[in-house]
Amino acid sequence: MFLAWKHEEQTTFLREAPSQILQQSLKFLDKAIADAFDKKSPKGFPRFKKKGTSDSFRYPQGFKVDQNNSRVFLPKIGWIRYRKSRSLTGELKNITVSRSSGKWYISIQTETEAGSPVHPSASMVGIDLGVAKFAKLSDGGEILRLNSFRKQEKKLAHLQRKMTKKVKFSQNWKKLKAKVQRLHQKIAHVRHDFLHKHSTAISKNHAIMAVEDLEVSHMSKSASGTRDNPGRNVRAKAGPNKSILDQGWGEFRRQLEYKLAWRGGMLLAVPPAYSSQKCSRCGHAHPDNRKTQELFRCQQCGLTINADYNAALNILAAGHAVLACGEIGSQNYSVKQEPAEASLEAAGIPRL
Repeated sequence: MFLAWKHEEQTTFLREAPSQILQQSLKFLDKAIADAFDKKSPKGFPRFKKKGTSDSFRYPQGFKVDQNNSRVFLPKIGWIRYRKSRSLTGELKNITVSRSSGKWYISIQTETEAGSPVHPSASMVGIDLGVAKFAKLSDGGEILRLNSFRKQEKKLAHLQRKMTKKVKFSQNWKKLKAKVQRLHQKIAHVRHDFLHKHSTAISKNHAIMAVEDLEVSHMSKSASGTRDNPGRNVRAKAGPNKSILDQGWGEFRRQLEYKLAWRGGMLLAVPPAYSSQKCSRCGHAHPDNRKTQELFRCQQCGLTINADYNAALNILAAGHAVLACGEIGSQNYSVKQEPAEASLEAAGIPRL
């Protein structure tokens, strides 16, 4: 059908683009539709992309890369210079060209043989992710929050209000839209830089990490409800939702997972239930154990420590239990959580 479309009067514009990138687009569409009907895949049915949103195309072959002169050859486009951010190693597989906020980027995929790395450290740490503080580690370390979106929220709202007063698709509207896009890109770049720096530092110092298996999409779900059953405290829920999404927990976990794999480490995902209510000393779990954001006071044994540090210790203990009883050989692990009143000993988690 693709060859026939090139000769039809309504689709003659397909001749202007290289056949490889058009065939690759059809492969992407085929995979997206197959994933939509796969019961094991969480992806929905593919949607049409708007022009100017997530513009990209891929060359599976036919391209050339001249690293010494920082240029790349693209079929039907020619040689183009680029700013080299890193040197390429291995066999070149494909190249993807994308546009974001008016700038073009190229991403080159290569294939190399990797051995079995051995992590230089033998330590294990539990990490409690939060909003008041980005992360608290079971070894006592902590990472303060960045809040890249919150710092630019007023400026972004100001630009968006000005944009609504312009005639849609006018030149002034397009200029303001470009400013909004650049600001969104700046927020994302600052967040990614923050996550990369801290995930690299932690993955270098610890071989095994235990994190909570958080369902961020459920935690940040809107409370608006439906027209028949409107939600309550919608504005109050919107604030925490912004703060949760501003942290980038999912991206932080993704970075930790592949960086640990590079160094021969391991990431353990444990259930988050009762980690903030359970005492790390005696295992007693009750909502009254944590009445404030900062302080944890056990109602049974009297242990009084920082609440986030207590949660990190519980996550570490659950990670030890996963190593002892979980399925070895998988990147992600899970264990069943006992009821709130069960002790650590009953759950098979050793005391710390």
